[in-house]
Amino acid sequence: MSTASPTTTALADARIPATHPFAAHLRRVAAREAEQPHPVWTPADGPLPSLYVSHGGGPTPFGQDEWLDPLHDWARALPRPRAILVVSAHWESAPLSVSAVRPSELVYDFGGFDPMYHTFRYDTPDAGELARQVVGMLPDGEQVHQHARRGLDHGAWVPLKIMYPAADIPVLQLSLPTEDPDRLLALGERLRPLREQGVLVVGSGHMTHGLPFLTREMFTQNVVPGWSSDFDAWAADALARGDVDELARFRSSAPGMPYAHPTVEHFTPLFLTLGAATDPSGPVVTTVEGYGLGLSRRSFQAA
Repeated sequence: MSTASPTTTALADARIPATHPFAAHLRRVAAREAEQPHPVWTPADGPLPSLYVSHGGGPTPFGQDEWLDPLHDWARALPRPRAILVVSAHWESAPLSVSAVRPSELVYDFGGFDPMYHTFRYDTPDAGELARQVVGMLPDGEQVHQHARRGLDHGAWVPLKIMYPAADIPVLQLSLPTEDPDRLLALGERLRPLREQGVLVVGSGHMTHGLPFLTREMFTQNVVPGWSSDFDAWAADALARGDVDELARFRSSAPGMPYAHPTVEHFTPLFLTLGAATDPSGPVVTTVEGYGLGLSRRSFQAA
C-alpha cells in the first residue's frame, strides 16, 4: 500500500482568502512539516489506535482554531498512516458499501455555508488495495457494494482535510450498515487487523447531535444545554470505565436522550471504533473535548 509524496498544490485551495483561519492553518502545517517531517508508520510502531472523531457541523471546523489545532495535533501525535478507513454518520447504507477507490468529486452534503466550501478538494491516492483488503476481511458470502463514483462525505473529508491536508494518504469510506451496537462492534473486530498494517480506522460522528433542539442563543453564545452536557458526562464516564454494555444501552440509559441524539447515526460509529480496538473495554484516550454550538466535541482513540 503506497502513498504519494506531499505536494504544495495538495495543501492549497485557490479560493481560500489569505486571512481565513484554514489558510493560516495550512501555513502552520507546511512550516511544521518543513521543520520536522511527519514520520510514516512502520511495523516497529505497533498497531495504530482506532479513532472516534466528532466532526463538527458541515464545514464549520475550517473556520475555528478550536477545531483546527486539536485535530492536527492529534494527527501529528500518531505515526502517519499508510491508509485510512473511515465510517461516517453521513453514509448509512446496507448492504455494506465502499466508496470509489479514487473518486473524482467530494460529497458536499451541507447547505447554508459560504459557497467557497463547495470548491474544496481532497484528491487522495488510489485506495484500491485497501478496498480489496476490507472486502477480504468480511464474512464469506456477505454482499459488499462497490460504488464506482461515490466520494467522501463531509463526515469523512472535513476532519481528514484538517488532520492530513496534504491529501497524500489513500482514504476509503465504508458505509454505516446498521444502528445495532453489537453488529458494529463485530464489524470493527473484523477490521482490527488493518491497524497492524498501518491503517487508521476512524469512526466519525458527534458525541452529541441534537440539532433540532438548538436555540439561537446556543448558536451565537455557545450555551451548552443540559441534555448535551449530561449525555457527554455519561459517555465520558462509561468510556473511562470501559463499560461497553452501558454504552450500548444509550437509548434507555443515557441522560439527555432523545435530545442528545434524536437520530442515532452520529453516536453509533463509536461502536465500530471500540470494536476495532485490541480490547473494546480497555481504556481510551480523550483527544478533543469541549463544546461547539452547544454540542459535545468529545473525540478519543482506543488502543
